[in-house]
Amino acid sequence: MDRNSKHQTGFFFSGNTAWETVDKGIQRQFVGYDDRVMMVKVKFERGAVGYLHHHYHSQATYVASGAFLITIDGEEKTVREGDGFFIPSDVLHGAECLEAGMLIDVFGPAREDFLEAIRSGNNT
Repeated sequence: MDRNSKHQTGFFFSGNTAWETVDKGIQRQFVGYDDRVMMVKVKFERGAVGYLHHHYHSQATYVASGAFLITIDGEEKTVREGDGFFIPSDVLHGAECLEAGMLIDVFGPAREDFLEAIRSGNNT
């Protein structure tokens, strides 16, 4: 995937795309994106925390594996493989990994901050 372009087209093969460290116990892998949408796989080790944050992007997430304690706008729920959740724009949210697993995040519009961090070499 050309991370200097504004989009990635075609097919995604997990073995051909690097995982990037986000924080302790958290890695991400870009599946595809253009200006309007971005899909990202996020791998968590047990105990890893995606700290409370917000962004103007809407976010839909599918739990591919594992179990997570998700906080959205002050409400906490445990989600497991096959579950999902939606986060509207600018709503405070976070995740704690209870069992190692993977989330599939879809953002609209694309997370330019993610791409800028990669371009600058600051992936954390």
